[in-house]
Amino acid sequence: DPEERVEHYEVEYRKTNHSNSLAAAGGACWEKIHDIRDTHVTVSGLKFDSDFVVVRVRARNKSAARGVSIFSSLAFSFGFEALTAHAELKVQGDTVTWEPQGIKGHDPRLRGKENKSRSGTPSPSKSSGNRAGRERFTGESYTVLGDQEMTGGCHYWELCPLLDWKSFSVGVAYRASLGRFDQLGKNGGSWCLHASQWLQTSLSVKHNNRAKALDWPLPQRIGIYCDCSNGDLMFIDVDRLRLLHAFKAKFNQPLVPAFTVWCGGITVSTGLQVPTFMGSFLSTSRSLSNLAQ
Repeated sequence: DPEERVEHYEVEYRKTNHSNSLAAAGGACWEKIHDIRDTHVTVSGLKFDSDFVVVRVRARNKSAARGVSIFSSLAFSFGFEALTAHAELKVQGDTVTWEPQGIKGHDPRLRGKENKSRSGTPSPSKSSGNRAGRERFTGESYTVLGDQEMTGGCHYWELCPLLDWKSFSVGVAYRASLGRFDQLGKNGGSWCLHASQWLQTSLSVKHNNRAKALDWPLPQRIGIYCDCSNGDLMFIDVDRLRLLHAFKAKFNQPLVPAFTVWCGGITVSTGLQVPTFMGSFLSTSRSLSNLAQ
């Protein structure tokens, strides 16, 4: 019946908080997209500074509007766990920079040797009774973790190195698996992408003390996608839309975003939804997995 055929759709969306998905966050109003003829639409230019975005869809035909479908879309937001960050990492907002203690302008290559014989960081036996001090990463583990755990579902965030960067790692870890002196990718509870332009340029992925070199230019904007439930961890060169590497794992504990910074700094963007381009990368990765079986 032509009277019953859907002619177009109307989509409305707004930011909301986590406790009540229908209540607007920060006085946000419904934004409307009219006259959609297809069954999919991309909303661009969104900045997520609330926990969720609520979307409602209404179908229209010649006679009237048909029922409204409402669903919420999670935007993953996290900060840095500054109290446990390495003492030489400065955490400020969405930025982490490496600021070595001692004489400025020293040669970082010599500093590593000095640490072996005379470390400026108290050993575990000499550390103060301060809880944060005992839990800080130390030695050559210039690490800081995210302050939000991922227990299920899909999450996405991005990292950009600052102009003076020399080396950084980004990935995920089981919080309990990392000791104060542990580096990302050196045990079975952490997975990371490592980039360096110190002495020589390199890009690699690391897990369980194994490294795999990647033949690709150093990216300036990296997307990290983590599906805890399905065991997918992917690193994307966002500017070139290239899948750098995909880990497949059975995540059996909550995960946290994890970062290592040495010489320079990074900026992290959170509160992002999973972008639409991830669909093609997920399809490719699953096809390759099926072929491998």
